[in-house]
Amino acid sequence: MYTKITLDMLTETSVSVRTQEYIEDGGIEYAVGEPHRRAYINSERGREELAAALENGLIAQNDFDSIMAKWGENPTVVETDGFIV
Repeated sequence: MYTKITLDMLTETSVSVRTQEYIEDGGIEYAVGEPHRRAYINSERGREELAAALENGLIAQNDFDSIMAKWGENPTVVETDGFIV
């Protein structure tokens, strides 16, 4: 069994990371179970959560680099007390 990670809906303000388990049998790939999605927003907190996902092996370095290249140097979303402003 192996895992595929896909970046969906990558914009300047957010990204959805889709994780799906697969098996291969006779050269045919089959999805196992339901996909899991996790969204990150381009805020200070969202960037910290994304960095933690990288450290914990939940996303690959090249995916992290792609997201950060799209997001740029600074957050584009402002959060106040956990709410997006």
